[in-house]
Amino acid sequence: MRKAVLALLVLGLSLPTIYLSAQVSQPTIPVDQIHAGMRGYALTVFQGVKPESMDVEVLGVLHNVNGPKGDIILIRLHGAKAEYTGVVAGMSGSPVYLDGKLAGALAFRIGEFSKEPIAGVTPIADMLEINALDKSPAEEAAATKPGVNNAAGKTASPGDADALPGSTQDYASYLKPIDAPLVFNGFSEDTVRRFAGQFASAGVVPVMGAGSVSGDKQPEPLEPGSAVSAILVRGDMDIAATCTVTYIDPQRLLACGHPLLQFGSVDLPMNKANVLATLPSPLNAFKIVNTTEQAGVFVQDRHTGIMGVFNKQPDMIPVTLTIRGSNGATQKEFHYEVLNNARLSPVAIMATVFNALHGVNEYGEEITYRLNGSINVKGFPEVGLKNMFVPTENGQPAAMAAALSLGERFGRIYDNPYNAPAVTGVKLDFDLVRERRWARLESARTDVSEVRPGDEIIVETVLAPYRGERVVRQIPVKIPTSASKGTLRILVSDGETLDRVGRTNPAFGRKLDLASTIALLNKEHANNRLYVSLLEADPEARVADKVMPTLPISVMNVMDGMRGNQEMIVSGESNVDETATPPLDYVVSGAQLLTVTVK
Repeated sequence: MRKAVLALLVLGLSLPTIYLSAQVSQPTIPVDQIHAGMRGYALTVFQGVKPESMDVEVLGVLHNVNGPKGDIILIRLHGAKAEYTGVVAGMSGSPVYLDGKLAGALAFRIGEFSKEPIAGVTPIADMLEINALDKSPAEEAAATKPGVNNAAGKTASPGDADALPGSTQDYASYLKPIDAPLVFNGFSEDTVRRFAGQFASAGVVPVMGAGSVSGDKQPEPLEPGSAVSAILVRGDMDIAATCTVTYIDPQRLLACGHPLLQFGSVDLPMNKANVLATLPSPLNAFKIVNTTEQAGVFVQDRHTGIMGVFNKQPDMIPVTLTIRGSNGATQKEFHYEVLNNARLSPVAIMATVFNALHGVNEYGEEITYRLNGSINVKGFPEVGLKNMFVPTENGQPAAMAAALSLGERFGRIYDNPYNAPAVTGVKLDFDLVRERRWARLESARTDVSEVRPGDEIIVETVLAPYRGERVVRQIPVKIPTSASKGTLRILVSDGETLDRVGRTNPAFGRKLDLASTIALLNKEHANNRLYVSLLEADPEARVADKVMPTLPISVMNVMDGMRGNQEMIVSGESNVDETATPPLDYVVSGAQLLTVTVK
Protein backbone atom coordinates (compact mmCIF):
# COMPACT_ATOMS: atom_id res chain seq x y z
CA MET A 1 0.00 0.00 0.00
CA ARG A 2 2.86 2.38 0.92
CA LYS A 3 4.48 1.62 -2.43
CA ALA A 4 1.27 2.45 -4.27
CA VAL A 5 0.88 5.74 -2.38
CA LEU A 6 4.53 6.61 -3.01
CA ALA A 7 4.14 5.84 -6.71
CA LEU A 8 1.08 8.07 -6.94
CA LEU A 9 2.91 10.85 -5.10
CA VAL A 10 5.88 10.63 -7.46
CA LEU A 11 3.52 10.64 -10.44
CA GLY A 12 1.68 13.67 -9.05
CA LEU A 13 4.93 15.57 -8.57
CA SER A 14 6.03 14.73 -12.10
CA LEU A 15 2.76 15.82 -13.81
CA PRO A 16 3.70 19.53 -14.00
CA THR A 17 7.02 18.55 -15.55
CA ILE A 18 5.26 16.35 -18.11
CA TYR A 19 2.80 19.17 -18.88
CA LEU A 20 5.55 21.75 -19.31
CA SER A 21 7.54 19.48 -21.56
CA ALA A 22 4.44 19.06 -23.72
CA GLN A 23 4.00 22.84 -23.85
CA VAL A 24 7.59 23.40 -25.00
CA SER A 25 7.99 20.30 -27.15
CA GLN A 26 10.17 22.01 -29.74
CA PRO A 27 13.40 23.88 -28.90
CA THR A 28 13.34 27.47 -30.14
CA ILE A 29 16.00 30.01 -31.03
CA PRO A 30 15.63 33.70 -30.03
CA VAL A 31 16.09 36.51 -32.52
CA ASP A 32 19.21 37.84 -30.81
CA GLN A 33 21.02 34.60 -31.69
CA ILE A 34 20.15 34.82 -35.37
CA HIS A 35 22.56 36.45 -37.81
CA ALA A 36 23.23 36.72 -41.52
CA GLY A 37 24.73 33.64 -43.13
CA MET A 38 22.99 31.08 -40.92
CA ARG A 39 21.45 28.19 -42.82
CA GLY A 40 18.59 25.93 -42.02
CA TYR A 41 15.39 24.59 -43.53
CA ALA A 42 11.65 25.25 -43.74
CA LEU A 43 8.73 22.83 -44.10
CA THR A 44 5.68 23.20 -46.33
CA VAL A 45 3.37 21.04 -48.45
CA PHE A 46 3.73 21.43 -52.21
CA GLN A 47 1.41 18.53 -53.06
CA GLY A 48 -0.53 16.06 -50.95
CA VAL A 49 -0.34 16.13 -47.14
CA LYS A 50 3.32 15.48 -46.38
CA PRO A 51 5.53 18.54 -45.65
CA GLU A 52 8.66 18.87 -47.76
CA SER A 53 11.90 20.54 -46.78
CA MET A 54 13.25 23.76 -48.33
CA ASP A 55 16.73 25.09 -47.60
CA VAL A 56 16.85 28.61 -46.16
CA GLU A 57 19.61 31.18 -45.78
CA VAL A 58 19.37 34.05 -43.31
CA LEU A 59 19.97 37.45 -44.91
CA GLY A 60 19.56 39.42 -41.69
CA VAL A 61 17.08 40.71 -39.14
CA LEU A 62 14.80 43.70 -39.80
CA HIS A 63 13.93 45.48 -36.57
CA ASN A 64 10.58 47.22 -35.87
CA VAL A 65 9.18 46.53 -39.35
CA ASN A 66 6.14 44.60 -38.07
CA GLY A 67 5.05 47.20 -35.55
CA PRO A 68 6.86 48.37 -32.40
CA LYS A 69 9.43 45.74 -31.39
CA GLY A 70 8.10 43.64 -34.24
CA ASP A 71 11.22 42.10 -35.76
CA ILE A 72 11.26 40.11 -38.99
CA ILE A 73 13.93 37.57 -39.99
CA LEU A 74 14.77 38.02 -43.67
CA ILE A 75 15.58 34.77 -45.48
CA ARG A 76 16.17 33.41 -48.98
CA LEU A 77 14.63 30.04 -49.94
CA HIS A 78 16.72 27.48 -51.82
CA GLY A 79 15.84 24.26 -53.58
CA ALA A 80 14.34 23.33 -56.94
CA LYS A 81 10.67 23.60 -55.94
CA ALA A 82 11.02 26.76 -53.84
CA GLU A 83 13.02 28.54 -56.53
CA TYR A 84 10.50 27.47 -59.18
CA THR A 85 7.30 28.43 -57.35
CA GLY A 86 8.65 31.32 -55.27
CA VAL A 87 6.77 32.44 -52.17
CA VAL A 88 3.17 31.33 -52.74
CA ALA A 89 -0.19 32.06 -51.12
CA GLY A 90 -0.93 29.36 -48.54
CA MET A 91 2.74 29.03 -47.57
CA SER A 92 2.42 31.42 -44.62
CA GLY A 93 3.09 29.67 -41.34
CA SER A 94 5.68 27.30 -42.80
CA PRO A 95 8.07 26.63 -39.88
CA VAL A 96 11.68 27.75 -40.27
CA TYR A 97 14.45 25.92 -38.36
CA LEU A 98 17.96 27.23 -37.66
CA ASP A 99 20.56 25.11 -35.88
CA GLY A 100 17.83 22.51 -35.45
CA LYS A 101 15.66 24.92 -33.45
CA LEU A 102 12.37 26.54 -34.41
CA ALA A 103 13.03 30.16 -35.43
CA GLY A 104 9.59 31.22 -36.59
CA ALA A 105 7.00 31.14 -39.38
CA LEU A 106 7.33 32.13 -42.99
CA ALA A 107 4.87 35.04 -43.11
CA PHE A 108 5.85 37.88 -45.46
CA ARG A 109 6.75 38.30 -49.08
CA ILE A 110 8.99 41.06 -50.37
CA GLY A 111 7.91 43.26 -53.28
CA GLU A 112 6.00 42.37 -56.45
CA PHE A 113 7.15 40.12 -59.31
CA SER A 114 10.24 39.23 -57.29
CA LYS A 115 12.82 37.15 -59.20
CA GLU A 116 14.10 35.55 -56.01
CA PRO A 117 12.20 33.68 -53.26
CA ILE A 118 13.02 36.13 -50.48
CA ALA A 119 10.63 36.13 -47.52
CA GLY A 120 10.12 37.44 -44.00
CA VAL A 121 9.79 35.21 -40.93
CA THR A 122 7.75 36.05 -37.81
CA PRO A 123 9.85 35.07 -34.75
CA ILE A 124 8.40 32.10 -32.86
CA ALA A 125 8.62 33.99 -29.53
CA ASP A 126 6.07 36.51 -30.86
CA MET A 127 3.73 33.71 -31.90
CA LEU A 128 3.97 31.89 -28.56
CA GLU A 129 2.65 35.06 -26.88
CA ILE A 130 -0.75 34.26 -28.38
CA ASN A 131 -1.26 31.60 -25.72
CA ALA A 132 -1.31 34.15 -22.93
CA LEU A 133 -4.12 36.01 -24.70
CA ASP A 134 -6.43 33.00 -24.84
CA LYS A 135 -8.49 33.98 -21.79
CA SER A 136 -11.53 35.69 -23.32
CA PRO A 137 -14.67 33.76 -24.35
CA ALA A 138 -15.36 33.20 -28.02
CA GLU A 139 -18.52 35.35 -27.84
CA GLU A 140 -16.30 38.42 -27.56
CA ALA A 141 -15.63 38.10 -31.28
CA ALA A 142 -19.32 38.70 -31.86
CA ALA A 143 -19.24 41.85 -29.75
CA THR A 144 -16.89 43.58 -32.16
CA LYS A 145 -18.52 46.71 -33.50
CA PRO A 146 -19.50 46.18 -37.14
CA GLY A 147 -18.40 48.63 -39.74
CA VAL A 148 -14.99 49.35 -38.20
CA ASN A 149 -12.61 48.91 -41.08
CA ASN A 150 -9.06 47.97 -40.24
CA ALA A 151 -7.55 46.11 -43.11
CA ALA A 152 -3.93 46.79 -42.21
CA GLY A 153 -1.97 43.62 -41.79
CA LYS A 154 -4.81 41.31 -42.75
CA THR A 155 -4.60 38.79 -45.54
CA ALA A 156 -7.63 37.39 -47.20
CA SER A 157 -6.62 36.17 -50.61
CA PRO A 158 -4.29 36.56 -53.53
CA GLY A 159 -6.57 39.38 -54.67
CA ASP A 160 -6.05 43.10 -55.13
CA ALA A 161 -5.21 44.72 -51.82
CA ASP A 162 -6.45 48.03 -53.17
CA ALA A 163 -9.96 46.63 -52.96
CA LEU A 164 -9.74 46.73 -49.20
CA PRO A 165 -11.27 49.74 -47.42
CA GLY A 166 -9.00 52.61 -46.60
CA SER A 167 -6.52 51.64 -49.32
CA THR A 168 -4.75 54.60 -50.83
CA GLN A 169 -2.00 55.18 -53.35
CA ASP A 170 0.04 57.66 -51.33
CA TYR A 171 2.36 55.09 -49.75
CA ALA A 172 4.17 51.87 -50.70
CA SER A 173 4.76 48.73 -48.63
CA TYR A 174 7.25 46.19 -49.95
CA LEU A 175 6.76 43.87 -46.97
CA LYS A 176 3.37 42.22 -47.26
CA PRO A 177 1.81 39.25 -45.45
CA ILE A 178 1.72 36.13 -47.59
CA ASP A 179 -1.87 35.66 -48.68
CA ALA A 180 -4.07 33.01 -47.08
CA PRO A 181 -6.68 32.59 -49.85
CA LEU A 182 -10.30 33.00 -48.71
CA VAL A 183 -11.77 30.45 -51.15
CA PHE A 184 -15.50 30.55 -51.94
CA ASN A 185 -17.11 27.26 -53.06
CA GLY A 186 -20.70 26.74 -54.12
CA PHE A 187 -21.06 30.45 -54.94
CA SER A 188 -21.90 31.86 -58.35
CA GLU A 189 -19.63 34.45 -59.87
CA ASP A 190 -22.54 36.92 -59.81
CA THR A 191 -22.90 36.44 -56.03
CA VAL A 192 -19.21 37.00 -55.35
CA ARG A 193 -19.16 40.06 -57.60
CA ARG A 194 -22.21 41.63 -55.95
CA PHE A 195 -20.93 41.15 -52.38
CA ALA A 196 -17.21 41.68 -52.94
CA GLY A 197 -17.49 45.23 -51.58
CA GLN A 198 -19.17 44.13 -48.35
CA PHE A 199 -16.61 41.37 -47.81
CA ALA A 200 -13.80 43.83 -48.54
CA SER A 201 -15.12 46.15 -45.81
CA ALA A 202 -14.51 43.28 -43.36
CA GLY A 203 -11.01 42.65 -44.73
CA VAL A 204 -11.91 39.74 -47.04
CA VAL A 205 -11.22 39.57 -50.77
CA PRO A 206 -13.03 36.48 -52.15
CA VAL A 207 -11.24 33.96 -54.38
CA MET A 208 -12.95 31.38 -56.60
CA GLY A 209 -11.50 28.28 -58.23
CA ALA A 210 -8.51 27.84 -55.88
CA GLY A 211 -9.77 24.84 -53.94
CA SER A 212 -12.76 23.11 -52.37
CA VAL A 213 -14.14 21.67 -49.12
CA SER A 214 -14.89 17.95 -49.05
CA GLY A 215 -15.04 16.76 -45.43
CA ASP A 216 -13.17 13.59 -46.47
CA LYS A 217 -11.27 11.66 -43.83
CA GLN A 218 -7.55 12.40 -43.68
CA PRO A 219 -5.81 9.87 -41.39
CA GLU A 220 -2.43 11.60 -41.49
CA PRO A 221 -1.92 13.67 -38.31
CA LEU A 222 -1.20 17.37 -38.41
CA GLU A 223 2.46 18.26 -37.98
CA PRO A 224 4.65 21.33 -38.46
CA GLY A 225 4.48 22.19 -42.16
CA SER A 226 1.00 20.65 -42.71
CA ALA A 227 -1.68 22.65 -44.50
CA VAL A 228 -4.55 23.68 -42.23
CA SER A 229 -7.79 25.54 -43.01
CA ALA A 230 -10.06 27.93 -41.09
CA ILE A 231 -13.73 27.61 -42.06
CA LEU A 232 -16.02 30.66 -42.16
CA VAL A 233 -19.00 28.97 -43.86
CA ARG A 234 -19.55 25.23 -44.25
CA GLY A 235 -22.25 22.95 -45.61
CA ASP A 236 -23.95 23.39 -48.97
CA MET A 237 -21.77 26.49 -49.42
CA ASP A 238 -18.23 26.93 -48.13
CA ILE A 239 -15.73 29.69 -47.37
CA ALA A 240 -12.29 28.56 -46.17
CA ALA A 241 -8.82 30.06 -45.72
CA THR A 242 -5.69 27.92 -45.74
CA CYS A 243 -2.21 28.45 -44.36
CA THR A 244 0.48 26.26 -42.75
CA VAL A 245 1.06 24.85 -39.25
CA THR A 246 4.07 26.41 -37.51
CA TYR A 247 4.06 24.83 -34.07
CA ILE A 248 2.07 22.00 -32.53
CA ASP A 249 1.82 20.28 -29.14
CA PRO A 250 -0.85 18.04 -27.57
CA GLN A 251 -3.04 21.01 -26.59
CA ARG A 252 -2.79 23.49 -29.45
CA LEU A 253 -1.19 24.60 -32.68
CA LEU A 254 -0.02 27.92 -34.09
CA ALA A 255 -0.25 28.80 -37.78
CA CYS A 256 0.05 31.55 -40.42
CA GLY A 257 2.58 33.84 -38.69
CA HIS A 258 0.25 36.79 -39.36
CA PRO A 259 -3.45 37.47 -38.73
CA LEU A 260 -6.11 35.90 -40.86
CA LEU A 261 -8.56 38.75 -40.23
CA GLN A 262 -7.26 39.94 -36.83
CA PHE A 263 -10.61 39.40 -35.10
CA GLY A 264 -9.00 38.52 -31.76
CA SER A 265 -10.99 35.81 -30.00
CA VAL A 266 -12.72 33.65 -32.64
CA ASP A 267 -14.56 30.35 -32.93
CA LEU A 268 -13.83 28.79 -36.34
CA PRO A 269 -13.60 25.15 -37.39
CA MET A 270 -9.97 24.04 -37.84
CA ASN A 271 -9.72 21.47 -40.63
CA LYS A 272 -6.98 19.43 -42.19
CA ALA A 273 -6.18 20.13 -45.83
CA ASN A 274 -4.80 18.32 -48.87
CA VAL A 275 -2.76 20.38 -51.35
CA LEU A 276 -3.77 19.31 -54.86
CA ALA A 277 -1.16 21.46 -56.59
CA THR A 278 1.05 24.50 -56.15
CA LEU A 279 0.61 26.92 -59.03
CA PRO A 280 3.66 29.08 -59.79
CA SER A 281 3.03 32.57 -61.14
CA PRO A 282 5.05 35.80 -61.11
CA LEU A 283 1.83 37.68 -60.33
CA ASN A 284 -0.13 35.39 -58.07
CA ALA A 285 1.31 32.01 -57.07
CA PHE A 286 -0.91 29.95 -54.76
CA LYS A 287 -1.75 26.48 -53.49
CA ILE A 288 -4.88 24.73 -54.75
CA VAL A 289 -6.30 23.08 -51.64
CA ASN A 290 -8.98 20.56 -50.77
CA THR A 291 -10.08 21.09 -47.15
CA THR A 292 -10.89 17.80 -45.42
CA GLU A 293 -11.95 16.64 -41.93
CA GLN A 294 -12.18 18.81 -38.82
CA ALA A 295 -9.30 18.64 -36.34
CA GLY A 296 -10.34 21.24 -33.76
CA VAL A 297 -11.22 24.91 -33.45
CA PHE A 298 -9.31 28.13 -34.09
CA VAL A 299 -9.80 30.30 -31.00
CA GLN A 300 -7.37 33.20 -31.56
CA ASP A 301 -6.69 35.41 -34.59
CA ARG A 302 -3.91 37.78 -33.57
CA HIS A 303 -1.22 40.04 -34.98
CA THR A 304 1.45 37.32 -35.15
CA GLY A 305 -0.67 34.30 -36.08
CA ILE A 306 -3.70 32.19 -35.37
CA MET A 307 -4.08 29.57 -32.66
CA GLY A 308 -6.15 26.40 -32.68
CA VAL A 309 -7.05 23.87 -30.01
CA PHE A 310 -8.02 20.22 -30.28
CA ASN A 311 -10.99 18.27 -28.90
CA LYS A 312 -13.37 21.22 -29.19
CA GLN A 313 -16.39 21.92 -31.38
CA PRO A 314 -17.05 25.36 -32.92
CA ASP A 315 -20.12 27.42 -32.06
CA MET A 316 -21.43 28.39 -35.49
CA ILE A 317 -24.85 29.56 -36.67
CA PRO A 318 -26.90 26.79 -38.36
CA VAL A 319 -29.03 27.99 -41.26
CA THR A 320 -31.85 26.08 -42.96
CA LEU A 321 -33.10 27.70 -46.16
CA THR A 322 -36.02 26.22 -48.11
CA ILE A 323 -37.22 27.41 -51.52
CA ARG A 324 -40.64 26.28 -52.72
CA GLY A 325 -41.79 26.66 -56.30
CA SER A 326 -45.03 28.19 -57.47
CA ASN A 327 -46.78 24.80 -57.30
CA GLY A 328 -46.06 24.54 -53.57
CA ALA A 329 -43.63 21.64 -53.83
CA THR A 330 -40.20 21.94 -52.26
CA GLN A 331 -37.71 22.87 -54.91
CA LYS A 332 -34.51 22.97 -52.88
CA GLU A 333 -33.36 22.89 -49.30
CA PHE A 334 -29.99 24.24 -48.15
CA HIS A 335 -28.23 23.47 -44.89
CA TYR A 336 -25.11 25.34 -43.88
CA GLU A 337 -23.40 27.08 -40.97
CA VAL A 338 -21.85 30.54 -40.78
CA LEU A 339 -19.38 31.95 -38.26
CA ASN A 340 -20.69 33.97 -35.33
CA ASN A 341 -18.96 37.32 -35.82
CA ALA A 342 -20.28 40.87 -35.78
CA ARG A 343 -18.53 41.99 -38.94
CA LEU A 344 -18.74 38.90 -41.13
CA SER A 345 -21.97 37.14 -40.10
CA PRO A 346 -24.32 39.74 -41.67
CA VAL A 347 -22.52 39.75 -45.01
CA ALA A 348 -22.14 35.95 -44.95
CA ILE A 349 -25.90 35.63 -44.44
CA MET A 350 -26.59 38.08 -47.28
CA ALA A 351 -24.26 36.33 -49.72
CA THR A 352 -25.49 32.81 -48.93
CA VAL A 353 -29.19 33.77 -49.14
CA PHE A 354 -28.75 35.57 -52.46
CA ASN A 355 -26.64 32.71 -53.78
CA ALA A 356 -29.28 30.12 -52.86
CA LEU A 357 -32.17 32.11 -54.35
CA HIS A 358 -30.13 32.96 -57.43
CA GLY A 359 -29.14 29.33 -58.00
CA VAL A 360 -32.53 27.70 -58.58
CA ASN A 361 -33.78 27.03 -62.10
CA GLU A 362 -36.92 29.11 -61.57
CA TYR A 363 -34.89 32.23 -60.88
CA GLY A 364 -35.77 35.12 -63.21
CA GLU A 365 -36.30 38.85 -63.41
CA GLU A 366 -40.08 38.72 -62.83
CA ILE A 367 -39.98 36.84 -59.54
CA THR A 368 -41.54 37.52 -56.14
CA TYR A 369 -40.49 35.83 -52.90
CA ARG A 370 -42.64 35.38 -49.81
CA LEU A 371 -40.48 34.91 -46.72
CA ASN A 372 -41.55 33.29 -43.49
CA GLY A 373 -38.70 32.64 -41.07
CA SER A 374 -36.99 33.35 -37.79
CA ILE A 375 -33.68 34.22 -36.13
CA ASN A 376 -33.10 32.61 -32.73
CA VAL A 377 -30.89 34.41 -30.22
CA LYS A 378 -30.06 32.61 -26.98
CA GLY A 379 -31.87 34.13 -24.01
CA PHE A 380 -34.11 36.44 -26.08
CA PRO A 381 -37.42 36.22 -27.96
CA GLU A 382 -37.39 34.85 -31.48
CA VAL A 383 -36.96 37.46 -34.22
CA GLY A 384 -39.81 36.92 -36.68
CA LEU A 385 -39.22 37.32 -40.42
CA LYS A 386 -42.27 37.75 -42.61
CA ASN A 387 -42.12 39.84 -45.77
CA MET A 388 -42.37 39.84 -49.56
CA PHE A 389 -39.63 40.82 -51.99
CA VAL A 390 -39.89 41.95 -55.60
CA PRO A 391 -37.47 43.39 -58.17
CA THR A 392 -37.04 47.12 -57.66
CA GLU A 393 -37.53 49.82 -60.27
CA ASN A 394 -33.76 50.41 -60.47
CA GLY A 395 -33.18 46.83 -61.60
CA GLN A 396 -32.23 45.23 -58.28
CA PRO A 397 -33.45 41.59 -58.31
CA ALA A 398 -35.84 40.29 -55.68
CA ALA A 399 -33.16 37.92 -54.36
CA MET A 400 -30.92 40.90 -53.58
CA ALA A 401 -33.77 42.72 -51.81
CA ALA A 402 -34.32 39.65 -49.62
CA ALA A 403 -30.60 39.30 -48.88
CA LEU A 404 -30.17 42.96 -47.94
CA SER A 405 -33.21 42.87 -45.65
CA LEU A 406 -31.83 39.87 -43.76
CA GLY A 407 -28.35 41.37 -43.57
CA GLU A 408 -29.79 44.59 -42.15
CA ARG A 409 -31.54 42.67 -39.38
CA PHE A 410 -28.42 40.70 -38.55
CA GLY A 411 -26.41 43.90 -38.47
CA ARG A 412 -28.79 45.49 -35.99
CA ILE A 413 -28.72 42.42 -33.74
CA TYR A 414 -24.93 42.58 -33.55
CA ASP A 415 -24.67 46.37 -33.43
CA ASN A 416 -25.20 46.98 -29.74
CA PRO A 417 -22.61 47.85 -27.07
CA TYR A 418 -24.28 45.94 -24.24
CA ASN A 419 -24.71 42.28 -25.22
CA ALA A 420 -22.78 39.81 -27.37
CA PRO A 421 -25.56 37.98 -29.24
CA ALA A 422 -25.36 34.18 -29.40
CA VAL A 423 -27.37 33.41 -32.53
CA THR A 424 -28.38 29.76 -32.23
CA GLY A 425 -30.22 29.24 -35.51
CA VAL A 426 -31.79 30.76 -38.60
CA LYS A 427 -34.77 29.30 -40.46
CA LEU A 428 -35.80 30.77 -43.81
CA ASP A 429 -38.75 29.54 -45.91
CA PHE A 430 -39.18 31.20 -49.30
CA ASP A 431 -42.20 30.73 -51.54
CA LEU A 432 -41.47 31.66 -55.14
CA VAL A 433 -44.09 33.35 -57.34
CA ARG A 434 -43.41 33.68 -61.07
CA GLU A 435 -44.60 37.25 -61.41
CA ARG A 436 -43.85 40.67 -60.00
CA ARG A 437 -46.35 41.18 -57.18
CA TRP A 438 -45.89 44.88 -56.57
CA ALA A 439 -48.46 47.69 -56.20
CA ARG A 440 -48.13 51.44 -55.82
CA LEU A 441 -50.48 53.54 -53.69
CA GLU A 442 -52.04 55.72 -56.37
CA SER A 443 -54.57 57.68 -54.34
CA ALA A 444 -56.28 57.91 -50.94
CA ARG A 445 -59.27 59.90 -49.75
CA THR A 446 -61.78 60.08 -46.88
CA ASP A 447 -65.54 60.25 -47.09
CA VAL A 448 -65.70 63.24 -44.71
CA SER A 449 -63.74 66.39 -43.94
CA GLU A 450 -65.00 66.93 -40.38
CA VAL A 451 -65.21 64.35 -37.60
CA ARG A 452 -65.98 64.04 -33.92
CA PRO A 453 -64.17 61.92 -31.32
CA GLY A 454 -65.44 58.32 -31.51
CA ASP A 455 -66.61 58.57 -35.14
CA GLU A 456 -65.77 55.87 -37.66
CA ILE A 457 -64.70 57.01 -41.11
CA ILE A 458 -63.73 55.20 -44.30
CA VAL A 459 -60.37 55.76 -45.99
CA GLU A 460 -60.61 54.65 -49.60
CA THR A 461 -57.35 53.72 -51.32
CA VAL A 462 -56.51 52.84 -54.91
CA LEU A 463 -53.58 50.53 -55.61
CA ALA A 464 -51.96 50.26 -59.03
CA PRO A 465 -50.38 46.79 -59.39
CA TYR A 466 -47.50 46.16 -61.75
CA ARG A 467 -49.10 45.62 -65.17
CA GLY A 468 -52.48 44.93 -63.59
CA GLU A 469 -55.91 46.37 -62.99
CA ARG A 470 -56.45 48.98 -60.27
CA VAL A 471 -57.46 47.62 -56.86
CA VAL A 472 -59.69 49.56 -54.46
CA ARG A 473 -59.41 48.98 -50.73
CA GLN A 474 -61.64 50.61 -48.11
CA ILE A 475 -60.18 50.86 -44.63
CA PRO A 476 -62.46 51.68 -41.67
CA VAL A 477 -60.78 53.98 -39.16
CA LYS A 478 -62.14 54.99 -35.75
CA ILE A 479 -61.31 58.45 -34.44
CA PRO A 480 -60.03 58.11 -30.83
CA THR A 481 -62.41 59.41 -28.18
CA SER A 482 -59.44 61.33 -26.76
CA ALA A 483 -58.75 63.15 -30.04
CA SER A 484 -58.08 66.87 -29.52
CA LYS A 485 -60.03 69.51 -31.38
CA GLY A 486 -58.35 70.88 -34.45
CA THR A 487 -56.51 69.39 -37.40
CA LEU A 488 -55.90 65.64 -37.43
CA ARG A 489 -53.45 64.34 -40.00
CA ILE A 490 -54.01 60.92 -41.56
CA LEU A 491 -50.98 59.18 -43.04
CA VAL A 492 -51.79 56.40 -45.52
CA SER A 493 -48.59 54.53 -46.27
CA ASP A 494 -46.65 51.33 -46.70
CA GLY A 495 -44.85 49.74 -43.74
CA GLU A 496 -41.39 50.85 -44.86
CA THR A 497 -42.44 54.50 -44.70
CA LEU A 498 -43.53 54.15 -41.06
CA ASP A 499 -40.32 52.36 -40.11
CA ARG A 500 -38.24 54.91 -42.00
CA VAL A 501 -39.87 57.81 -40.14
CA GLY A 502 -38.57 56.33 -36.88
CA ARG A 503 -35.10 55.73 -38.32
CA THR A 504 -34.72 59.30 -39.57
CA ASN A 505 -35.14 60.68 -36.07
CA PRO A 506 -31.84 62.34 -35.04
CA ALA A 507 -31.64 60.06 -32.02
CA PHE A 508 -32.15 56.84 -34.02
CA GLY A 509 -28.41 56.29 -34.33
CA ARG A 510 -28.07 55.84 -30.58
CA LYS A 511 -27.39 52.26 -29.55
CA LEU A 512 -30.01 50.17 -27.76
CA ASP A 513 -29.49 47.02 -25.76
CA LEU A 514 -30.14 43.67 -27.42
CA ALA A 515 -33.56 43.13 -25.81
CA SER A 516 -34.82 46.52 -27.04
CA THR A 517 -33.33 45.94 -30.50
CA ILE A 518 -35.09 42.59 -30.87
CA ALA A 519 -38.35 44.11 -29.59
CA LEU A 520 -38.11 46.87 -32.22
CA LEU A 521 -37.35 44.35 -34.97
CA ASN A 522 -40.46 42.39 -34.04
CA LYS A 523 -42.56 45.58 -34.14
CA GLU A 524 -41.52 46.56 -37.66
CA HIS A 525 -44.28 46.76 -40.22
CA ALA A 526 -44.88 44.20 -42.96
CA ASN A 527 -44.42 45.42 -46.52
CA ASN A 528 -47.55 43.71 -47.88
CA ARG A 529 -50.08 45.84 -46.00
CA LEU A 530 -51.44 49.38 -46.17
CA TYR A 531 -51.36 51.34 -42.91
CA VAL A 532 -53.47 54.28 -41.78
CA SER A 533 -51.86 56.32 -38.99
CA LEU A 534 -53.58 59.15 -37.11
CA LEU A 535 -51.12 61.93 -36.23
CA GLU A 536 -51.81 64.61 -33.63
CA ALA A 537 -49.73 67.72 -32.98
CA ASP A 538 -48.88 66.61 -29.43
CA PRO A 539 -45.42 65.55 -28.27
CA GLU A 540 -44.45 61.88 -28.14
CA ALA A 541 -41.61 60.20 -26.26
CA ARG A 542 -39.87 56.96 -27.15
CA VAL A 543 -37.82 55.16 -24.50
CA ALA A 544 -35.92 52.27 -26.10
CA ASP A 545 -38.70 50.22 -27.77
CA LYS A 546 -41.56 51.81 -25.73
CA VAL A 547 -43.71 54.69 -27.10
CA MET A 548 -45.60 57.24 -24.99
CA PRO A 549 -47.90 59.37 -27.23
CA THR A 550 -49.75 62.63 -26.49
CA LEU A 551 -47.74 63.67 -23.46
CA PRO A 552 -49.02 66.52 -21.29
CA ILE A 553 -46.96 69.71 -21.52
CA SER A 554 -45.63 69.28 -17.97
CA VAL A 555 -44.36 65.75 -18.66
CA MET A 556 -43.02 66.80 -22.05
CA ASN A 557 -40.99 69.61 -20.45
CA VAL A 558 -39.37 67.12 -18.06
CA MET A 559 -38.59 64.65 -20.81
CA ASP A 560 -37.40 67.34 -23.18
CA GLY A 561 -34.62 68.01 -20.68
CA MET A 562 -33.64 64.35 -20.87
CA ARG A 563 -32.94 64.35 -24.62
CA GLY A 564 -29.30 63.60 -23.90
CA ASN A 565 -30.25 60.20 -22.55
CA GLN A 566 -29.17 57.66 -25.17
CA GLU A 567 -32.50 55.78 -24.97
CA MET A 568 -34.79 58.83 -24.91
CA ILE A 569 -36.38 60.31 -28.03
CA VAL A 570 -38.87 63.20 -27.86
CA SER A 571 -40.75 64.23 -31.02
CA GLY A 572 -43.34 66.92 -31.65
CA GLU A 573 -46.03 64.68 -33.19
CA SER A 574 -47.85 61.62 -31.83
CA ASN A 575 -49.11 58.55 -33.67
CA VAL A 576 -52.32 58.10 -31.67
CA ASP A 577 -53.81 55.22 -33.63
CA GLU A 578 -52.83 52.81 -36.39
CA THR A 579 -54.98 50.60 -38.61
CA ALA A 580 -53.84 48.13 -41.25
CA THR A 581 -55.38 46.12 -44.05
CA PRO A 582 -55.18 42.33 -43.96
CA PRO A 583 -52.09 40.99 -45.76
CA LEU A 584 -52.21 41.79 -49.46
CA ASP A 585 -50.59 39.66 -52.12
CA TYR A 586 -48.44 42.62 -53.17
CA VAL A 587 -45.40 44.47 -51.95
CA VAL A 588 -47.02 47.87 -51.33
CA SER A 589 -45.19 51.16 -51.76
CA GLY A 590 -46.17 54.79 -51.49
CA ALA A 591 -47.61 57.25 -49.00
CA GLN A 592 -50.22 60.02 -48.97
CA LEU A 593 -51.22 62.51 -46.29
CA LEU A 594 -54.84 63.50 -45.62
CA THR A 595 -56.32 65.94 -43.10
CA VAL A 596 -59.64 66.16 -41.29
CA THR A 597 -60.89 68.59 -38.68
CA VAL A 598 -61.91 67.30 -35.27
CA LYS A 599 -64.87 69.23 -33.92
